[in-house]
Amino acid sequence: MRDEQDLTPLCRLARLVLPCIVALMAAACAQTNLSSVTPVEPEAVGENTDKRAKITRVEPVRPKIPLTEELLFKLLMAEFAGHRGLLDVSVENYLDLARTTRDHRIVERAARIAVYARDDAAALAAARLWVELDPRNPDPHQLLAVMKLRSGDLEQAASHLQDIFAYSAGQVDEKLWMIANLLGSEKDKEAVLGVMEKLVASQNNSPGAMYAFAHVAAKLEDLERSRELLEDTLALAPDNDNVALSYISILQRLGREQEALAWLEQELAQREENDFNLRMAYARLLMEFRQFDKALGQFELLVVREPENTDVLYALGLLYLQGNRLDDSAALFKRLSEREYLTDTANYYLGRIAEEKRLYDEAGAWYQGVHKGEHYFDAQIRLAMLLARKGEVEEARSHLSSIRAQSEQQALVIVQAEGELLLQAERYEEAIAVYTAALEGEYDADLLYARAMAAEKIGKLELLEADLRTILRHEPDHAQALNALGYTLADATNRHSEAYELIKKALELRPSDFYILDSMGWVLYRLGRLDEAIEYLRKALNIRQDPEIAAHLGEVLWVRGEREQAKEVWEAALKQTPEDTRLLDVIERFNP
Repeated sequence: MRDEQDLTPLCRLARLVLPCIVALMAAACAQTNLSSVTPVEPEAVGENTDKRAKITRVEPVRPKIPLTEELLFKLLMAEFAGHRGLLDVSVENYLDLARTTRDHRIVERAARIAVYARDDAAALAAARLWVELDPRNPDPHQLLAVMKLRSGDLEQAASHLQDIFAYSAGQVDEKLWMIANLLGSEKDKEAVLGVMEKLVASQNNSPGAMYAFAHVAAKLEDLERSRELLEDTLALAPDNDNVALSYISILQRLGREQEALAWLEQELAQREENDFNLRMAYARLLMEFRQFDKALGQFELLVVREPENTDVLYALGLLYLQGNRLDDSAALFKRLSEREYLTDTANYYLGRIAEEKRLYDEAGAWYQGVHKGEHYFDAQIRLAMLLARKGEVEEARSHLSSIRAQSEQQALVIVQAEGELLLQAERYEEAIAVYTAALEGEYDADLLYARAMAAEKIGKLELLEADLRTILRHEPDHAQALNALGYTLADATNRHSEAYELIKKALELRPSDFYILDSMGWVLYRLGRLDEAIEYLRKALNIRQDPEIAAHLGEVLWVRGEREQAKEVWEAALKQTPEDTRLLDVIERFNP
């Protein structure tokens, strides 16, 4: 063993820093990877994709080059320069080393650093040398394909893509999708589509090639081209679910959801088996269209086929909850709560179900079992409201103050919840104070509206009108504010004509809103236009069996002399809400 003293200073330095060089090279290779897109591995499409290509690549022989001090100095210079951010120095030294050594690993290093430094000329020179030394390696062909594409040389770009296809291991589809992901990140849309078209043509327009082309077109936002390609692919591979689901997705992105729904219905009618994935897509699309009964039927078919499928159980649980089939929903969410990754979500919905059943203690216990996830915040808000419902208002407020808001929106929800529980406790002045403190001179329509409604409870109509008009100055088409102000003016003042104009504008914005229809009926009643009032109030009651609407309609009918009809309306409403004070008050007033 030679003594350390016998080494030259440069070699001693190399002995010390060589491990660092290796580490730096590994790190830099990771940083300068040619493609930032993870290749997709789709299900095989068509007959020609079930054969795995047999690629045998012989590692190029490394030239025997003596490790001279000059060579080592340049290597160290290149590495240290790159590490210090002096990329031009690093590129210059590595490119010189590449040409001098013709070692394919140094050439590869030079190419990757040049790409990272965005030195196109150096990258091109290094990539050409890399291909010369290691022609069956797809990596330099990737680099040259992209560079030729960016320079507008589509023929050469297509040629290098063919080399990538030839020299990459894996199935045909895997190769095509690797190329598709490589091209999908490029900005020159027309050039990419042109090159991809050449490549697809070279594969005899196979379904796999067309599917990959459709993927590229979609990434480049050429959705119509993608749709056409997917339709061509489906004509050749009609039973491929991946292609079918991609087609549905493209139709949705094009805003053609009804067409997607009709296509799925037709496709499912033709299939006798192997339709689970498409039926799932169909059921989900029905949910998006709020066709809940149809969606429920589809998910009930799916759960028979795969009774432990989490997605099916979850969707079915939500549909049962939406349809007020609370016991059925609870049974499914209890099953899901046993799956650790879904426990919090399941507990949340079990809490919602218990609330619907008015089992408030049970609901609170379920909400306490929500420890994280997307429903955690809402569970905490609901816990506070449950405490307030039991009369524990201060405990509820304390709980709200312990919740850490993760956004401005959540902070607003906490304020609104505190105000709401104070309103429910009839502590109106305190609720107004909470809203006022949160506003602090800032504009917020939700808080202003909430404060206006609190002010109405204690007859502070000036504050109500001021807050609602502030909203309307900022948002003239705020239908809720228009309606609230119009109804208040109609109900509590003699400014009926002004109220009518406000409600009329609100109704133009929301012609099917039962609240606004009720307000229009009420202001017409105040104006003495009883027939018109009854028309609007009946329309509102048909949309929503609300006790306040029933109280209004009964009053107008009574005043017009149709007392038996008025009693029928009131009695029907009493059966549903026997303790509603508004309804009881009007009945006592007109029929003591």
